[in-house]
Amino acid sequence: MKTEPNEVHNKPKLVTVFGGTGFVGRAVVAALAKRGYRVRVAVRKPEIAYYMGPLGNVGQLQMVQANIRNRKSVDHVLQGSDHVVNLVGVLSESGKQRFNAVHVQGAKNVAEAAKAASINMTHVSSLAADINSPSAYARTKAQGEIAVLEAVPTAVILRPSIIFGHEDRFFNRFANMARFSPFLPVIGGGETKLQPVYVGDVAEAVARAVDGKLMPGGVYELGGPDVQTFRYWMEDMLRVIMRKRAIVSIPWWLASLQAKVLGLLPNPCLTSDQVKLLKSDNVVSEEAKKQGRTLEGMGIHPEAVDTILPAYLWRYRVAGQYTKTGFA
Repeated sequence: MKTEPNEVHNKPKLVTVFGGTGFVGRAVVAALAKRGYRVRVAVRKPEIAYYMGPLGNVGQLQMVQANIRNRKSVDHVLQGSDHVVNLVGVLSESGKQRFNAVHVQGAKNVAEAAKAASINMTHVSSLAADINSPSAYARTKAQGEIAVLEAVPTAVILRPSIIFGHEDRFFNRFANMARFSPFLPVIGGGETKLQPVYVGDVAEAVARAVDGKLMPGGVYELGGPDVQTFRYWMEDMLRVIMRKRAIVSIPWWLASLQAKVLGLLPNPCLTSDQVKLLKSDNVVSEEAKKQGRTLEGMGIHPEAVDTILPAYLWRYRVAGQYTKTGFA
C-alpha cells in the first residue's frame, strides 16, 4: 500500500489532565511530556495557561477549556483521549468551589466520562481521605474515590500526604510568616504527625500509572521517607531559613474559635474544617507498606525534605542566598 509522504504513524498517546495548571499539575504535565505523551490540559481559563508551553515540545501540549463540574464539557474534552488524569481539589470552599461539587461530583463526572469513552483513569486523592472523618474535606475525598472506582474499576487512586516543592503552600506559607511574625502558631501542641512527599515523586507516580505499571484498581499511599510532628517540621523550616522564632501552641478549642472567624474571609488562612483535619495523623498506613502500595513499592525512592527544602526556602533568609551563617 502506498504511504502518503506526510502520513504520521505511531502517534503518541494523548493524556488529558484536569487540574494541570496547579502546583502538582505542572509537575505531572512535565513528567508526561518528558515520556513523549501528547498532553491535553483541561482548564477553566486556557487563555491564561499558555505559559505552560515550554514544558513540552512544539505542539505537544494543548490547552482546552473545561469545567470539571460540567459533565458536557468533560465529555467533550475527553474525545480522542487515551487516558485521563484528575488532579482537581480544593483545600477550602469558596463560591461554587464546594467540597462536594469538586471532590465528589467532579470526580464522578470525569470517571463516568472516562467510562463512556472507554479509557482508563488516574485519580489523585489525599492521604487524609476517610469516609468517617469529621472533616468534610477528608470525607468528600473518600466519596470521590468511591465514585471513581464504581465507574472505572481499573482506575488507579493515588493518595499523597502533604506535598512539598518550590511552589508549595505548606513550607512557603510558614516561612513567609516567619519573616514578619515573632512566633509561629501550632495547633494542639503541633503533635500531629505528617509525612511530606516531594511533588516530583508524586508526578512520577502519576506518570507510572499512565504507563500502566501500577495495579489496576489499586489505591496507593504516597509519603516521603520521614515521619515527624508538625512542630518538628516548623523547627526544621526555621533552621533552613536561619530564623529564630518562638513556636506557640494553640489549644484546639481556641483554634476552632479562631477558624470560625477567619473562615469568613475570602481567602482564609485557617478554617474549621482544617482544624478538624489536623486532629488526625497524615501518614502512610502499615497495610499499604506491607502490600507495596507506596512509592517504595513502585520502585521510587522518595526525596527527603531536607534534600529539597534549602533549594527554595533560601529566599526567606535575611540576606537570601547570600546568608551563610547566623540566625535572625
